[in-house]
Amino acid sequence: MASTEGLVPITRKFLASYYDKYPFPPLSDDVSRLCSEIRSIIPDLLKESPPSSEESSLVDEAGCQPPRKVDENMWKNREQLEEILFLLEKSRWPRALQQPSTSDDSEIAIAFVSIHDKVQKTLKMLEAFQSKNSERVLNIVMTYLPQDFRATLILQQRERSERNKKAAVDALVSSGGTIREKYALLWQQQVDRRRQLAQLGSATGVYKTLVKYLVGVPEVLLDFVRQINDDDGPMEEQRHRYGPPLYSLTTMILLVRVFVLLSCRRFDAGLVKRHHITVLEQAVDVYSNEFIRFITFLRYCCFLDISLILFVLLVYCFRCRNNDDFKEISVAAGSSHEVLLSVESINSYIAWDFSLIQGKMSLDIGFSVEYINPSGQKTLILPYRRCESDQGNFCTVMTGDYKLVWDNSYSSFFKKLGCFGIDSRDHVLRS
Repeated sequence: MASTEGLVPITRKFLASYYDKYPFPPLSDDVSRLCSEIRSIIPDLLKESPPSSEESSLVDEAGCQPPRKVDENMWKNREQLEEILFLLEKSRWPRALQQPSTSDDSEIAIAFVSIHDKVQKTLKMLEAFQSKNSERVLNIVMTYLPQDFRATLILQQRERSERNKKAAVDALVSSGGTIREKYALLWQQQVDRRRQLAQLGSATGVYKTLVKYLVGVPEVLLDFVRQINDDDGPMEEQRHRYGPPLYSLTTMILLVRVFVLLSCRRFDAGLVKRHHITVLEQAVDVYSNEFIRFITFLRYCCFLDISLILFVLLVYCFRCRNNDDFKEISVAAGSSHEVLLSVESINSYIAWDFSLIQGKMSLDIGFSVEYINPSGQKTLILPYRRCESDQGNFCTVMTGDYKLVWDNSYSSFFKKLGCFGIDSRDHVLRS
């Protein structure tokens, strides 16, 4: 069991003291100025040409408060950037810009190319931020996990889960899903990740075993992750500190999207003037610079992901932990060592990790996993094999009774092996 000495509850007050060291410099005044200018231009564009239902809906969205959660705003910004890039594909330009006949039209076409490039650069920076954030948290987790089947299990679970998520997005896109539908799915997947993290605090299913077995996670950390999605939980401090500038940037990119949409659809009617495009260029330039500055600050100063705070604190637990997981077992010639367990949850895992104590002679031992049905009949689910060790392995099982067998029938030597395994409940197999 890990020592909890020195750990304190991760409350909003605790996070406030942590974030005090990382104040974010205010956004440029140009953000509010350009947002005001765009708001004043939009009614002029709509006055001469009434909005479609899509345009009305988007104008209304730009007038609403942004989402409260920080990561939801990140996805919202990414969605708007991709929508703007879609609008600025050359094949969707107004006809007058695709084949400019005046110097003004040529200048505006050049401006559209510049705007497209800046938006694309910002989108790539945001994608990289989210990807690096996820990778860095995972690397921290894997660094401090014991390098045995537990690390392998967590890594393989994550890789399988992420592959399934990506396949779902790819299937939606290939079937003709819109950008809005794509990002609704991406956000739901992020909500699912957060829910899984919160389940650590509730200690259910596979996570119950991992939480109990990995380190004996202190209650103060379980309390924190249990509240990680709560609107009034400790994470409210993060939203209080860094939410306002992000909310302003979310509103700004929504206004830019509205401006681009209306400009493209009303350009050929002569409603869009050169100074309108100048305002649009300035807005995209300011947004790009300020948003990149914001996510760079988060990456290198303090934010990363709140999961990082959790696992940095868990480092303390790992360092204080007594390494008593493995116990030596002597298996005499002609005998075997068995571990029986019952699995009560479907799609559970049986995992094992063992190695023999090697001396002057090379030793091996037989190993197998059996399923025992209610009538007592045994079925091999992992065929018998001889090995010197078997580390970082597991198999998925259904409900029922299972037996792990180490067999020394082929050798006259005693075998000493250190071993353990887990199933998805709170069974820790130590022998």
